[in-house]
Amino acid sequence: MTEIKDSDREIHRFRLRLTVLVVMVFLCFGALVARFVWLQVVQHDKYHAQAEDNRIALVPIVPNRGLIVDRNGVVLARNYSAYTLEITPSKLQASMDSVIDELARLVSIEPKDRKRFKRLLEESRSFASVPLRTRLTDDEVARFTAQRFRFPGVEVQARLFRQYPLGEIASHVVGYIGRINTREAEAIEEGDDAANYNGTDYIGKEGLEKKYERYLHGTTGYEEVERSAGGRAIRTLSRRPPVPGSNLILSVDIELQKVVEEAFGDQRGAFVAIDPETGDVLAYVSRPGFDPNLFVDGIDSQSWNELNTSLDKPLMNRPLSGTYPPGSTFKPFMALAALELGKRSKSHGIMDPGFFTLGGHRFNDDVKGGHGYVDLHRSVVVSCDTYYYQLGNDLGIDAIHDFMAPFGFGSQTGIDLEHEKVGVLPSKEWKAERFKKNRAAQKWVGGDTISISIGQGFNNYTIIQLAHAVANLANNGIVMKPHLVKLIEDGATRQRTLTVPKESRRIPLKQENIDFIKQAMVGVTTEAGGTGARAFANAGYVAAGKTGTAQVIGLKGGKYNAHAIDERHRDNALFTAFAPADKPRIAIALVVENAGFGAATAAPIARKALDYYLLGKRPPPPKPDEGAPGAKPVVTAAAVKQAPRAAAPAAPAAGSAALTAPATTKE
Repeated sequence: MTEIKDSDREIHRFRLRLTVLVVMVFLCFGALVARFVWLQVVQHDKYHAQAEDNRIALVPIVPNRGLIVDRNGVVLARNYSAYTLEITPSKLQASMDSVIDELARLVSIEPKDRKRFKRLLEESRSFASVPLRTRLTDDEVARFTAQRFRFPGVEVQARLFRQYPLGEIASHVVGYIGRINTREAEAIEEGDDAANYNGTDYIGKEGLEKKYERYLHGTTGYEEVERSAGGRAIRTLSRRPPVPGSNLILSVDIELQKVVEEAFGDQRGAFVAIDPETGDVLAYVSRPGFDPNLFVDGIDSQSWNELNTSLDKPLMNRPLSGTYPPGSTFKPFMALAALELGKRSKSHGIMDPGFFTLGGHRFNDDVKGGHGYVDLHRSVVVSCDTYYYQLGNDLGIDAIHDFMAPFGFGSQTGIDLEHEKVGVLPSKEWKAERFKKNRAAQKWVGGDTISISIGQGFNNYTIIQLAHAVANLANNGIVMKPHLVKLIEDGATRQRTLTVPKESRRIPLKQENIDFIKQAMVGVTTEAGGTGARAFANAGYVAAGKTGTAQVIGLKGGKYNAHAIDERHRDNALFTAFAPADKPRIAIALVVENAGFGAATAAPIARKALDYYLLGKRPPPPKPDEGAPGAKPVVTAAAVKQAPRAAAPAAPAAGSAALTAPATTKE
């Protein structure tokens, strides 16, 4: 039987299928056109930028770091360029050790370079380059360049390096820079200035290098560089030059700094000199010092261990972070308090029997048998402890605290360095808080005040605080903020800006009382019996000064004998001064740790400093047995001669008796 096909039906089905196919084709082409429109029109700017980024690189140009110079233009920190061999770990195609071994065939790589590299590698990110060798010679650069194709991920870079040409001189002032570690990198990225640190590998770590980082760094520049498909630069399309960092012009006189550091020799201690009228810090010495150049490339482990474990603590910034009882250098301020608060007249005197009794407790003077008749002027000149025992008892601790605070005792000076300690200006409130976990020790007792009155007991101040207080006295109560940076010179315009343009405040004092205390301090260096008279004999100028000796440890009632105790437990020697007395140009405070009497050890250092600053006289080179560099401090015959005294801890022990015998002072 023959099948008859339905032609119309077949044609209808064919047309339906064709229609569906055409619609699908148009839909696909429509989607494709829509995608093209989306990419080419709507997202044009985005993908154009990405394409340009693949072709054009934005390369940061690190600015020259600002210079640091002293007040006379002597360079303390500068820059120089050198070649560095650097490895980017993420780009290596072989193991790190094998690559370094191969590189050692071309350039000299010592074990200390490998150790430093491993330490820096731990602190860096994998995509950041890490220096393996610095300061490559031209021959080493040429040898590596010829074999560069063998070492993907290894490059020779031209870098700017920091140099401190004077080495240890003023090392605690200038500080140093170092490579940015992971913690610092995270802090930079979270900060407002992150873009300005693109391409920067080093930042200030200590001293002025850290404090003034944002001024010294400058402004990063950029280059738009066209690159090939292989990533090689073809041409520079545009360039925004970097702005060099600002230069720091210090108030420090580096020659005075050298004189003082040489005068200290091998002895430990701190020295600060300030111009009272301006607050300029003329010298800032912390002994011993260190070479900041060790830190620039990453300090090696041996040098770090030597510095970090030394008993002399060369990394400690003593004027800022070391705190010391002021000893008898506190007495001129006590005498001024007596006049200002009406507790003593200028003519008030006592017969000094060599001791003071309070509540059945005896507090000895440093001179057995006493000083005889002593008035207020003479009490400063001969440093009579008995006079100040009585005065302190009459004033009371709260009055002493309130009078001393405006001079800067027990508070930060605001000097332009970080990590300044506050020290301790004691009061009843302070002691209650200090010993809040020991109720028996919270009460302020009479012996506490007696100790405070001669600069012992809970008294504890930094040398920058003591120098600041002396400068405030020398400047008749006008307070100038102490500062190390006098001027900031803009890296682009060379415009200079004063860091401290005006006074901070004024301490309300009667000029006649100030003049009286100044004259008493002149007597210290000029009158018979003055504790600093020997050190300032034939000075050629009139200096006002005050010696001080402060106990380091309590002797529990025993007699002090320098030979009988460990060298590091001996008394600290202190001295404060300003000169010329009638119109002060310089005020100083210093401490020589564990050196004995202030008159024997500290005053001669002050004399050398003042001789140079006021007269231009340089001291002769020290003899090997007189505290020269490399020699141990000498205990002189004068330092060994002792008078009986009742010694007590620098701070009374918790739960002590109602009256505590203080350490007496020897000058």
